[in-house]
Amino acid sequence: MSPPIVARAFAVHIFTATGAALGFAALLLVFAGQWTAMFWCLGAALFIDGVDGTLARRYRVAEVLPRWSGDVLDLVVDFTTYVFVPACAIAASGLMPPWLAVPAGLVIVVTSALYFSDRNMKTDDNYFRGFPALWNAVAFYLFILKPSAWLAAAAIAILAVLTFAPIRFLHPFRVRRLRAVTMVVLVIWCMLAAVALLQQLDPNPWIGYGLIVAGLYFFAFGAVDRWMNDDPPAA
Repeated sequence: MSPPIVARAFAVHIFTATGAALGFAALLLVFAGQWTAMFWCLGAALFIDGVDGTLARRYRVAEVLPRWSGDVLDLVVDFTTYVFVPACAIAASGLMPPWLAVPAGLVIVVTSALYFSDRNMKTDDNYFRGFPALWNAVAFYLFILKPSAWLAAAAIAILAVLTFAPIRFLHPFRVRRLRAVTMVVLVIWCMLAAVALLQQLDPNPWIGYGLIVAGLYFFAFGAVDRWMNDDPPAA
């Protein structure tokens, strides 16, 4: 294998690992209470996670560099940015009193660690099985909507239970059904989220309503798809 091909493949791994650096920066911002900047870092990590798989397949990274597991690297970075940092943010944000926030954070990291170790976390048709530990998105909505402490704790508890429920959640890039519609909704969500961050997590009501509608699309897509198409339960 020629050095340029190897270097190009390893650059993809470095690109993926940059998500961990963004997670570290986001954690420092949690300590500083800089919530908007923290979500910008998590958003950048989310972008990297959305495109690194395409790059890895294009440059045959698994074939060129079999010593390094892209899947393991991806899980390490995802746990940092999807779970650990958001859990810290939720616990430190003041959205809930410490006696409620700390147990909520513990529930998030424990259930997510179990979920990430599940070899059957995806169905054959590329849906996530159970709530896919998208705690970065949950934290974002909590910061935007600012629910009461008990409502926030209840939402976290319900989602933690749904992590192990036999229900399907949409993977926006892998699920083929209505992919074009999903991409449009995803782009709209990203634009609305960016506006919310530019407005320092205190967006005008229409931005908030748009984020809620887009979030409901992703949350409910798997259940509605099965109901509309009468699919049998995934094995």
